[in-house]
Amino acid sequence: MLRTVSRSTLSSVRRSTTRQTSYKLPQKTYYQRNNQLTFSSSPPPPSTPPSSAATVAKYAKTRAGTGNMDGFGPGEEPMSMIPRGPVSWVSLGLVAVAAATAVGYYQIERERRLENAMGKIVSSESGWSPNPEYFAKRKFKKTKHGWFPVEDAFGGAGKPAIGGEWSLVDLDGNLVTNKSFEGKWTLLYFGFARCPDICPSEMVKVGQVMDTLAQEYPDLAKNVKPIFVSVDPARDSLKALKEYAKDFHPTYVFLTGSPDQVQQMAKKYRVYVSKADETEDGDYLVDHSIVIYFHDDTGDLADCFTQSMRPSDVVEKVVERMTFVSNV
Repeated sequence: MLRTVSRSTLSSVRRSTTRQTSYKLPQKTYYQRNNQLTFSSSPPPPSTPPSSAATVAKYAKTRAGTGNMDGFGPGEEPMSMIPRGPVSWVSLGLVAVAAATAVGYYQIERERRLENAMGKIVSSESGWSPNPEYFAKRKFKKTKHGWFPVEDAFGGAGKPAIGGEWSLVDLDGNLVTNKSFEGKWTLLYFGFARCPDICPSEMVKVGQVMDTLAQEYPDLAKNVKPIFVSVDPARDSLKALKEYAKDFHPTYVFLTGSPDQVQQMAKKYRVYVSKADETEDGDYLVDHSIVIYFHDDTGDLADCFTQSMRPSDVVEKVVERMTFVSNV
C-alpha cells in the first residue's frame, strides 16, 4: 500500500540528509611522548623541564644524544657546532706586536755593536783590549788581509790582565824586579815558609818539572827559572827563607819584601791572601791562591797551572808554550 508523502515533508528529509553527509570528522594528529606514539585531536600541553640536575645534564648533551636539532635548551642562544681552538685574533695580534718589538730591538742592538766595532779597528800593532780591566792589551800583526791579533795560548779574547811591575829582595838582600828576569821563562809561585802541606807539595812539583825539562829538553830547561814569593813577610825573614830553601830544587829563587811590597805584587797577580786559624800564642796559617804563573822571556804571562795538574801536564804545557810558533 502506497503512502502519499507531501512535498513539504520530502524537502525536510532531504535537508536533514545533506547536513549529515556534509559533517566532517575531526582531524587526528600523531604525537610522540615518552617514547610512545599517541594520537589525539588536540596537541598535548608543552612540558616544562624540571628545575633539577637532570635538566642541566639533558641540555648539556649534544644534539646527537638528545635529538634536539638546535643543540641548546629553552632560553639559550644557539651555539656553533665548530669547536673553538686556542688561537684567536687577539692572541695573533699580541704575537705580531711581540715579534715587531723583537725585530726592532735586534736592529738597534746590531747597529750599536757595529758602531763599537768600528771604533776598535786597529791600524798598528798596539791593538786594543776587549776589557782592559781583566784582559791585557792585544798585540796585532799586519798581514795581506789586514791587521790580525797575534795568536797566543789564551784564545781570541787575549791573556788576562795579570802581572805587572814589582820589586822585592832575594836571599842576599839584593833588589830584584820583574826586569831582572827578562830573557828567562819563569815559574812563579806564591806561598809561605810555615805552610804545612800545600806549599811544599807545589814546590816539589815544580822541582820535578825542572828535572824533567833538564833530562828531556835541556835547551829549554836552561831558560826556565822557578821563583818563590813569600806572602808572609812578617815571619819569612831572609834567615827563615834560607833554611826553607834547603829542602827544594836548587834553581829556585826565593823573594820577600815589606808587607806593602808583597801586597802590591799579590794584587797585580790577583792572589788571594788571608790570615787564618790564628791561635792565642800568635801562630797562624795563611790562606792563599794556589796557582803557578808561567811567564815568557819578555815577562808577559804565557799560562797558568793549577793545583790539579800533574808534573807531566805542566811539562807538556811549558814545552808547548816555549816552542809555540805563530801562524798569523
